[in-house]
Amino acid sequence: MKYSKIPVARSVVALCVAKDIKHVVISPGSRNAPLTIGFTHHDDITPYSIVDERCAAFFALGMAQQLKKPVALVCTSGSALLNYYPAIAEAFYSDIPLVIISADRPVERIDIGDGQTIRQKNVFENHILYSANLYSELVLENETEDTKLQQKQFEARKHNEREINLALNKAIEEKGPVHINVPFYEPLYDTVENIEVNPLQIFPEIKERHYSKNQLQNYADEWNRAERIMVIVGVAQPDAVEQEFLKKLADDPSVIVLTETTSNLHQDQFFTRIDTLIGPIEKDENKQELFEKLQPDILLTFGGMIVSKKIKSFLRNYSPKHHWHIDSKKAYNTFFCLNKHFETDVNSFFSEFFPLTKTTDSNYGAFWKNIKEKRQQRHQEYMAEIPYSDLKAVQEIYQKIPQNSILYFGNSSTIRYAQLFQWDKNLKMFCNRGTSGIDGSVSTAVGAAVSTKEPVTVITGDLSFFYDSNALWNNYIPSSFRIIVLNNHGGGIFRILPGKKNTENFERYFETTHDLKAEPLCELYNFEYSKANSEEEIQSAMQEFYSETGKPKLLEIFTPRKLNDEVLLEYFNFMKS
Repeated sequence: MKYSKIPVARSVVALCVAKDIKHVVISPGSRNAPLTIGFTHHDDITPYSIVDERCAAFFALGMAQQLKKPVALVCTSGSALLNYYPAIAEAFYSDIPLVIISADRPVERIDIGDGQTIRQKNVFENHILYSANLYSELVLENETEDTKLQQKQFEARKHNEREINLALNKAIEEKGPVHINVPFYEPLYDTVENIEVNPLQIFPEIKERHYSKNQLQNYADEWNRAERIMVIVGVAQPDAVEQEFLKKLADDPSVIVLTETTSNLHQDQFFTRIDTLIGPIEKDENKQELFEKLQPDILLTFGGMIVSKKIKSFLRNYSPKHHWHIDSKKAYNTFFCLNKHFETDVNSFFSEFFPLTKTTDSNYGAFWKNIKEKRQQRHQEYMAEIPYSDLKAVQEIYQKIPQNSILYFGNSSTIRYAQLFQWDKNLKMFCNRGTSGIDGSVSTAVGAAVSTKEPVTVITGDLSFFYDSNALWNNYIPSSFRIIVLNNHGGGIFRILPGKKNTENFERYFETTHDLKAEPLCELYNFEYSKANSEEEIQSAMQEFYSETGKPKLLEIFTPRKLNDEVLLEYFNFMKS
């Protein structure tokens, strides 16, 4: 095999391979040539070339999310590195392992006016698990007798090997982003053949936390006394919780379980649409009485971020006596009443906790499940009578998605519309909810599609799609990949939020109205394009949308810009009846 002549580049590649990092996304540049040479010539590495670093980072994020393993990113020095930041922040808050490897200038070149040079050391310090700042390593053409120089080279190499190990181990152990900054002296392109590389190895250590009966007994006693227990599940990987535990929760009359589309958990008795439960109460004349009936004694949460603003508002105003969160890594005080963090995984906790619990007589579950059934009936009635709109379009889409698909949602209005429907339990649902940004939805979905044999569909709004249109600028998109763009000619979410609508200032600076269409981009990137302007056209287009034609496809659905907010806001008024 061919290797870079620069030792530190060889160490980076060798240690990535040793820790089973097999996928590396590379953006072009010169300063990163030693890394590019090493990764692209290694038999155990699958390299990808993506020009736009922001898209490359989200592409890697989607891969790592599906593979459940670290994926590496490689870029040149300067502003190229900063384009990784949105995806790094998403990975940090969503617990997705990314390894960012940036080339840099030697330290003496920083801030002297050298080109393509910025302060890269610790540049992501607020959103990174570990920053490894390596030393430059000179390549000497001839052996030197200078023992001091030899000692410096030895110390630099050992420092670098240790730092690379610590960074990679942190990504594996704690599932998040790490940064390895590698300064290189020129020449950058020199290679050597079949050189043995044996860097220092420090093995990762996955720690498991378990709780004893004595540690859990007080909490089990509280659980056994409680007549109203609410469980809320945020973002979670499919099948993250064993079915026996889900069934126990579902069968307990004192428990109601609230999930979202991105929770990927399914039980018939769970409340899968939180806003459909909470939203109508906000409109009800007996709002306080109903919220007091819903107020839990114990709130148990697990999983990542929660989409619903309505449940956050409710629980911040009607606090439970106890809020416990289960997560091996972190616990957010989302409702301002957290008083216990169980630092373990969900299955371990339930296996140790449930033997200490008993079923409590309560009508809490039965009362709210009765309301849930009535809300479902009202939902069907409302959907049958509404005019063509975003909400009607999402209804048509959700009925036609093939089973055993992976769905990615864009942020803002798209993911919120999704929460109002009960999607097929055989679908796997994802959305970048760590930072809830619109900036990488399509790129993340493309990376996921490259990493799985299951078909992937991304459903996104127009602003999110056009913002991330460089996601289509790569050679790896499978023909099974599908994009559905809800084009309401602007940021429709802002019409739902409070504000002075239908003014020039609002439309230009908040809603950002436009007349863009996706068809020219489909022609540029060799996507098959179709469009729909009505409920009937969506039904017709969806019949052919998932047929295999050898090309990825995009369906653009145009909806009325000034009607969508009225339809959605009236939904909750209708439901309260």
